[in-house]
Amino acid sequence: MPELSYGDAVNAALHRLMEELPQTLVYGEDVGVPGGVFGVTRGLRGRYGERVFDTPISESAILGSAVGAAMFGRRPIVEIMWADFSLVALDQIVNQAANVRYVSGGRLSAPLTIRTQQGNAPGACAQHSQCLEALFLHVPGLRVCMPSTPQDAYDLLVTAVHCDDPVLVIENRTLYFGGKEPVETGGPVRSMGGARTRRPGSDVTVVTWGAMTGQVLAAAGALAGDGIEAEVLETPWLNPFDTEAVLGSVRRTGRLAVVHEANVTGGFGAEVVARVAGSGAPLLAPPIRIGTPDVRMPAAPSLARSLVPDSARIEQEVRALVGKPSAQTAAGQEAARHAAAGQGAAGR
Repeated sequence: MPELSYGDAVNAALHRLMEELPQTLVYGEDVGVPGGVFGVTRGLRGRYGERVFDTPISESAILGSAVGAAMFGRRPIVEIMWADFSLVALDQIVNQAANVRYVSGGRLSAPLTIRTQQGNAPGACAQHSQCLEALFLHVPGLRVCMPSTPQDAYDLLVTAVHCDDPVLVIENRTLYFGGKEPVETGGPVRSMGGARTRRPGSDVTVVTWGAMTGQVLAAAGALAGDGIEAEVLETPWLNPFDTEAVLGSVRRTGRLAVVHEANVTGGFGAEVVARVAGSGAPLLAPPIRIGTPDVRMPAAPSLARSLVPDSARIEQEVRALVGKPSAQTAAGQEAARHAAAGQGAAGR
């Protein structure tokens, strides 16, 4: 298996799809000759010619043309450079692409894949750092996934393009140039949906997706050092969402934390909590959501880092949920009790 970075894996998937599916097109702003602002589409234009092309800076035109092309035999893969810019084309995504199968009585479909990326990066600022998955998950007819590893970046994109419904593949720019991992390429098309246990545990279920997966795994490792076993359940597909996997884990652990980079209010974490609560699964403590506070993202990297969840904050909040302080905190509390007792004796 080749060693690929996250961005390399996306590129490998695009090459496979262009070769396997002659009806596939790749287009968007700077994806052709420049090879993409993050280099993810490099080499495609030279190999596949006019099936890969650059567009004007018009998200409405990109998505509008893609819906029409998809309805009449093509499988376009279009890139929206930043997820924030997809808001310019909400009508084409929400009112058109998501409605094609329904309003045509099943006679037509829109096998359209929208690639975009989101999340905070140094200097991204308020208009380039929003996490918008919950907005699209509210729309019936749209499939949504968020890969977190090079293997996922490859597999989920291949699955998305083979789907006959519009699919939003939300990547993360902070992962593009991460470490390389072995990636199985050329394998069978994976089925859509499903969750996976990234780390087994018995004390608390932590559900996450996207770029937060690495932070959650780091926090789970730190918690294990103090005897807290967190089960990390990753859900790369948010629609369809594997509710049964979450319920099965929560029934074993009795506790639930949901971690995402998006703002807490209205985030998809609230939906996960609602499904668990509505199932009647026995809980030892109220579920918690860990996400970015409801503020705009500042330009200063130091301020932005203080808002986006990291492993230290996740560890702290999950530890509080379980009700077991860290050994260092417990030692400090014990020392404080002894000091208070000594002062009391001296006073007597």
